[in-house]
Amino acid sequence: MRVYWEDTDAGGVVYHAGYLRFLERARSEWLRAAGIGQQALREELGIVFVVHSIDIRFHRPARLDDALTATVDVEELRSASFSVHQTLSRDGEDAVLVDARVRIACLDASHWRPRPIPEFLLEEIARQ
Repeated sequence: MRVYWEDTDAGGVVYHAGYLRFLERARSEWLRAAGIGQQALREELGIVFVVHSIDIRFHRPARLDDALTATVDVEELRSASFSVHQTLSRDGEDAVLVDARVRIACLDASHWRPRPIPEFLLEEIARQ
């Protein structure tokens, strides 16, 4: 991912809420790479994945034009949710800029109530 003007404050530093968009994009692409399309989940299975909670730590700032690398690692699987640990760093650097723990809940798309994650999806998420 690249940091653009729209992601930064007047000083050219990523505004704190902007990191949430980067993390969301990384999770979406991570699911897509596993063959899990979120629109298809809604249309075919009637479920959606939503952020239940997030614990985020800011270590160093990302700046305008930085290329960022994101990681997504599964930490816990439950019947109706899963948790991931995510990091953001500058391409080619080991230092973590941001790390977050995110719990994702599975909801019925019609009623917005918790629903168990289908077994085949739990298995696919576990493989990631």
